[in-house]
Amino acid sequence: MARKKLFRSRGKKLGLPPGTLVYPAAAQQTTRMTMLAYDENRVVEKALERVEDCLPFKDRNTVTWINVDEIAQPGALEAFGRVMDFHALMLEDILNTDQRPKIEDFGDYLFIVAKMLEYDALRQEVVIEQLSLVVGPNYVISFQERPGDFFDPIRNRIRNALGRIRKLKADYLAYTLLDVIVDNYFLVLDKLGEKIERLEEIVLTNPRPGTEQQIFHLKRELIFLRKAAGPLRDVVSEIQRLESPLLGESTAPFWRDLYDHVVRVTDSIDAFRDLLGGMMDSYWTTVSTRTGSVMKVLALFSTIFMPLTFITGVFGMNFRNFPQLEWPHGFEWSLGLMALTTVVMVAIFRWKRWL
Repeated sequence: MARKKLFRSRGKKLGLPPGTLVYPAAAQQTTRMTMLAYDENRVVEKALERVEDCLPFKDRNTVTWINVDEIAQPGALEAFGRVMDFHALMLEDILNTDQRPKIEDFGDYLFIVAKMLEYDALRQEVVIEQLSLVVGPNYVISFQERPGDFFDPIRNRIRNALGRIRKLKADYLAYTLLDVIVDNYFLVLDKLGEKIERLEEIVLTNPRPGTEQQIFHLKRELIFLRKAAGPLRDVVSEIQRLESPLLGESTAPFWRDLYDHVVRVTDSIDAFRDLLGGMMDSYWTTVSTRTGSVMKVLALFSTIFMPLTFITGVFGMNFRNFPQLEWPHGFEWSLGLMALTTVVMVAIFRWKRWL
């Protein structure tokens, strides 16, 4: 199983001016852009061939959601910056996908970074992807690392006019995207919770040599969860305090509800981390207890056999003048003496409750 890196190398950025975009060496794929423009009466959905196709939707009265997959084609982000008049430092943060979740107010638009988490059942690990949102007065542009997401329920709500999404503005769309991300955090936590429960049963009943590695792996997964959910809690808290014309009063209750959800996620992560810490202590306690039981049995056997070894050693000496050496019943008496010694020692051990 490939191990995810906690920190990514930034060596290519050394010495370059701020705002310089450094694309991955192998990034030659074509950026895919899709657009959903809607209001209460109609929905327009299509694929965009060029970044310049976004410009007509910038000043329309409809709410426009432009989703960009695999923003790795050289020159694509520069085109967005030129067409949409985006800040160079924001474009750099979109391309560098190891950003900490955050929010920045650029006046005409808000820039939000969040982490999308998904549990890969095949690889048995959490997959992390960065989502960058640019929220304008009537548009939201989402930049994703890879194609494919879990936003199809939102698209269906827009197409079918379900709920209030087509009645509210772009800030509500941004809230909806972040809400789906947080909801998926709960799904990931449920999967990890099931693994923790199974592992806890193993630790308490029959810990195996690989159990310790499984605990460390789960603790590592929770570190990634904490790195995603902890800063996102601060982001949502800052959104509630932010005085921006891009955030309407009608969406304030939804941001408060989202903050409560993120707090629940972080509390669950902290609880799981404490549980894994106690599980590791239980694992070592169980292993130590098992080792102590084995050593106790070996010590008792050694203690019992010590006088027997002494008896056989004494009567096995090859001195020529040895008392009872020629005694016809000496062998039987020596076996009886050893049996009596064993019985007496076992009785003493039981009386002392050592057995």
